[in-house]
Amino acid sequence: MVKAVVLVKSPKKLIAARLKQVSLVNESFSVSGQFDAVAIIEVNDLPQIKDVTIEIQKIAGVERTETMIQVQ
Repeated sequence: MVKAVVLVKSPKKLIAARLKQVSLVNESFSVSGQFDAVAIIEVNDLPQIKDVTIEIQKIAGVERTETMIQVQ
């Protein structure tokens, strides 16, 4: 399993709730600071991370994302 954190910038207040509806997002929550929400994802392999982040970027109101992949 590969874990990643996706930081999401969006002016939409309910973006964290919308992120929970995305396939392979295990957890999401709002945060303060430069980004507005965080999505924690778990996938079987690295290429799936790109698929999930593209799905997140397609959500209305998402301005940008930044992904950090767990290293072991």
